Amino acid sequence: MSSRRILKAAEAIREVVSMAILVDLKDPRVSGVTVTFVEVAADMRQAKVHVSIMGDEKKQRLSLVGLQNSAGYLQQKIANRLDTRYTPRVTFVLDKGIKNAMAVTRILNEVLHKNSNDDEVLDDEVLDDNPTNEADTPLATESSDSVNDPPASG
Repeated sequence: MSSRRILKAAEAIREVVSMAILVDLKDPRVSGVTVTFVEVAADMRQAKVHVSIMGDEKKQRLSLVGLQNSAGYLQQKIANRLDTRYTPRVTFVLDKGIKNAMAVTRILNEVLHKNSNDDEVLDDEVLDDNPTNEADTPLATESSDSVNDPPASG
């Protein structure tokens, strides 16, 4: 159920958590973290905060532990911002979408670069094999003449 209220709450939670990570958290484990989006349960008691963390696996795990340890502080910040009966319990999930997008981009660049080199070779081969213009061929001349000439009556 994606009601407008839940979407607004998710956006508010994303803003609060993002700003708190950037400005308020002093934990050295939490760095290079970007909040990508937030999922809020229909009863507004749970919130999954999807984060993208730059770095290797070890740094990502360490940052997730740091975020999970500061979840209580972040929930307090959320409670101050949201006017709801219950403050959503925050859990953090590693979002691998950006990493996957970068991998796909790298693969596409490799494939496109390889294909562009193949196309240049093919274009050179086509130019060498067919030195005449297509308009000079008899077939092209006959088809253009038959269009311009009126039909013969017999």
